[in-house]
Amino acid sequence: MESEIEHSQVSINGLNLHIAQIGKDELGTVVFLHGFPEIWYSWRHQMIAVAKAGYRAIAFDWRGYGLSDAPQDPENAAWEHLISDMLGILDAFSISKAFFVAKDFGAFPAYQFALHYPDKTCGVISIGIPFSPMQGSVDPLPEGFYIKRWRDPGRAEADFSRFDVKQVVRTIYILFSKSEIPIAPEGKEIMDLADVSAPLPEWFTEEDLSTYASLYEKNGFKYPLQMPYRALGRLENAPDQNAPDQKIEVPVLLIQGEEDYVFKFPGFYETIKEGTMQKYVPNLEISYMPEGTHFAQEQFPDQVNELIIHFLKGHPVNA
Repeated sequence: MESEIEHSQVSINGLNLHIAQIGKDELGTVVFLHGFPEIWYSWRHQMIAVAKAGYRAIAFDWRGYGLSDAPQDPENAAWEHLISDMLGILDAFSISKAFFVAKDFGAFPAYQFALHYPDKTCGVISIGIPFSPMQGSVDPLPEGFYIKRWRDPGRAEADFSRFDVKQVVRTIYILFSKSEIPIAPEGKEIMDLADVSAPLPEWFTEEDLSTYASLYEKNGFKYPLQMPYRALGRLENAPDQNAPDQKIEVPVLLIQGEEDYVFKFPGFYETIKEGTMQKYVPNLEISYMPEGTHFAQEQFPDQVNELIIHFLKGHPVNA
């Protein structure tokens, strides 16, 4: 059924964005938002499942990712651009309201969209990223922490340039599939943390890797290193961040893999396990996956699909 996914280029905010879609909107539309180092393809299993369940599934490559155009000024990457692109996609397809399913950095614009456009949001499903209006800090983590390394202009570029695109994606998938936070010791770079001969996770094939690599050939990593890593500071300093009175009123499902290394980030455990998120998201459901890693939607697609569809059915669009 993957062959039935339709692909198109749609002009949004002056850029041609690559859109993948499948299914009819009998029960509503579900828009999937990928993370790093992903593209639309990371949602292939979920797109087919929700389409079979009666929904229209749309997954797109963020600007500067995959087959979407990159902006001419990547150093000015901003979160509001992503939210504007989300609005543009809804308008382009005459969608008045949608569910958003997001992971990794894609969860940030999904939550912000729900805050600012609740009338256009049926609900949000986040894989592995909780919501809190008070942004946490990575300062307690060592200098070798991958986000600290990658937000340093030029450092990741030099690190990645030692390998071809396929090897970079391979290494990141191997590292991010583990439960330990990627931290490089002094004198080493992040790409040195995985042996070049290390096997891929059993749920990620060489064919999958080749697909990712081919889709990263167009733009490389120039924009993806800006968004999210070098734009994180702009998220923390945005006017509507760190405002404790913010609440997301639409239904939210958090699917949390307990082997996801992000679960060990400062403040994440407390936000999820000790009820902090519930204060800001009154209509919250949390589902834990004991063996789920950072790529739970690819690792356990059937289980994630079941959780997503149960949530969608529980919040009918026309109720």
